[in-house]
Amino acid sequence: MMEEVLMAWFLLIVAGLLEIAWALGLKASEGFSRPLPSLFTIVAMVGSFYLLAQAMKVLPVGTAYAIWVGIGAVGTVLLGILIHGDSASSLRLISLVLILAGLVGLKLAA
Repeated sequence: MMEEVLMAWFLLIVAGLLEIAWALGLKASEGFSRPLPSLFTIVAMVGSFYLLAQAMKVLPVGTAYAIWVGIGAVGTVLLGILIHGDSASSLRLISLVLILAGLVGLKLAA
């Protein structure tokens, strides 16, 4: 049972990383007008949803979904700052810390 739970958490983390990939891929695809970035985005989307669905077989739906969204949101904001020069204002960074705190709380409560 414990191995199943650990595998579900691993799949959920990978699903969250793929969510970051497809979010960034959406920008790179320029509205799905560029074939290779568009294909990458679609593959990342399908992979992310599939792994999320597999993780949800074991983990509570609310926790799994919130963690998945949180990984995607935090990762996308951070990479947006690093790669695309998005704003790194204090309020944005504090908000990211609050999201992370919420994710840790959900993990501990699971």
